[in-house]
This record gives sequence, C-alpha cells and structure tokens, in this order.
Amino acid sequence: MSKVIAEQLEQESPNKIKEIFKSSRKSLDRFVSLGAVIVLFIFFSITAKNFFTMRSVLTLALQTSTITLMGIGVTFTIITGGIDLAIGSVIALSGTIAVMASIAGVPIWLSMLVGLVVGVICGFINGLMVTKLKLPPFIATLGMMMVARGVALTVTNANAWPAAEGFGVLGNGTIFGTGPQFPGIPYPVIIMIVVALIFGFILKKTRIGRYTYAVGSNEEAARLSGIKVAQVKVINYIFSGLLSGLVGVILASRMVTSQPNSAVGYELNAIAAAVIGGTSLMGGVGTIGGTVIGSFIIGVLTVGLTMQGANYFMQQIVIGLVVIGAVAVDQLRGRK
Repeated sequence: MSKVIAEQLEQESPNKIKEIFKSSRKSLDRFVSLGAVIVLFIFFSITAKNFFTMRSVLTLALQTSTITLMGIGVTFTIITGGIDLAIGSVIALSGTIAVMASIAGVPIWLSMLVGLVVGVICGFINGLMVTKLKLPPFIATLGMMMVARGVALTVTNANAWPAAEGFGVLGNGTIFGTGPQFPGIPYPVIIMIVVALIFGFILKKTRIGRYTYAVGSNEEAARLSGIKVAQVKVINYIFSGLLSGLVGVILASRMVTSQPNSAVGYELNAIAAAVIGGTSLMGGVGTIGGTVIGSFIIGVLTVGLTMQGANYFMQQIVIGLVVIGAVAVDQLRGRK
C-alpha cells in the first residue's frame, strides 16, 4: 500500500511543481510589467516638466482608456490564436453611425446603443468568416477593415457631421470634480475601469474564459473534449467588436462629430498593449490585467515623450522597439 502511495506522489509531484512554476512565472511577469510602468512614470516625472501633476495624470488616464478598451477586446481574439485588424475601421464606423442616428432625432442614449450594435455586428461577421468560411483571421479582419472604413466614408461622403446636442457628455463629462485643481475623473476612465473588471472576471472565472484558453492552447484537443470551438471564437470576436464600438462612441462623443477618417492604425496600439502586457501571439496565454498594464506603458511613453518635446515619429520608433522587445521575450519563453 505504501509503495502505491509513493508511486502516486512521485507521479503527481512533477505536475504540481510545473503548476507552481507556471503560476509564479505569471506573477513575476506581471510584477515586471507593473514595475516598468512605475519606472517610466518616475523617469518622466523627473525629466518632463509638469508631468507629475493631477491634470497630467488625468489626461494620461483619459488617453489610455481607449487603448485599454481596444486592447481588452483584441486580447480575447489573440488568446484563441486569432487577431483583429478591423478595430480602427469598426471604431470609425460605429462612431459615425451613432452620430448620424443622433442627427436623425434618435435619443442620445439609443443612438450610442446603435453604435455598440454596429460594433457587435462587425465582430459577429468576423467570427463567422473565421469559423464558417475558414478564412485566416488576418485575411478576414483585413477585409472587414477595408469594408467598414469604406462604409463609413460612403455614408458621410467623407465629411465630418456635427452630432446632436448632448452627444458630447459621455466623452467630455467628469465625476467628482472639485475645481481647477481637480477637474474630476473623466467618464471614459470610469468606463475603462468597469470594463476591465467585467472582462477580467469573464476571462478568469467563467466557462467562456476557460474555453478561450483551451482553444488557444490546443484547438484540436479542445474540440475533442467537447468544446464548441467555433462558438467560442465567434463570441471572442463579438467581444472585440463590442469594445471597438464602445471606443467609437466615446471618441465620437469627445469630438462631438462623426469622423470617418479617424482611428487609423488604432488596431496596432491595441495589439501592442496586449503583447506588451504578456499576451502571446501564439495563443493560449494572456490576462486582462496584463493588457491594462501594457496600455499604460504605451500611454506613459506617449504622454511623457510628448511633454519632452519628442515628435510623433520618435514616439512611434520607441513604442515599436518596445513591442519588438515584448514579442522577442514571448518567443524566448515559448522555446523554453
């Protein structure tokens, strides 16, 4: 009897060691990413004038909120082994349709809901193209990127349309403001926090979250274990479309106009935030917390370099190098 127990312990101990090692490595990765945010913040607080002020911090949070929302959506698709290149175009189309609905007399809240529905539809179509037509995610979402942008430009004749009165409250309003010293927390920042908590819970604690990791880790094994792989992928692309639509509504509200030419290249920032935050492009690995940290790394770099006087091109060089480094580290992890 004792021999049997000993043999079981010998078989189980390596697995337990692997689980402990994997868990500790994830914690260490997140700690390193968070440490990078803190180091960057301290660096720019010293080198950039007026960086460490309440107004600058709120501006940083506001600018980062859209990157975070997009990054959360694309994190789900990347974990399944896919990608979403249509984010920027879906943002432009969703915001444009929401503004046009408000101009047509639709109540503001309902017109914004229409914008979200547009994003969901685009995500649903992306999911169907990937699962039913068996198109590579890169090609499917690239096609959607061109179609969505073309529709946005067509319905507006490539012009900016002013939104109805009251449409700008969501993007420009604040809460808990006490005056010039503390103008208040912008609504988009509150939305970012709520969305991060909700989707973090979905990914970590719900069945669809577990299935998402399973599909990304080994799609065939997931299918053989009874998981409806196509359904999981469609849901994840819907998540990405929904959050793209939300960003489109927020940006349209901030500008109080429809901007069919807006959000060009935003999908690159979203993917960069996810990758910097530890989401593996090979699938099966990623967290919402990591993506939030990754988006703040991009946000701190962008705002800090701007305050230091660096032009847009220099910012792109720095962020690009950071992304290359993050992907290189991910590849090295995969080999190990």
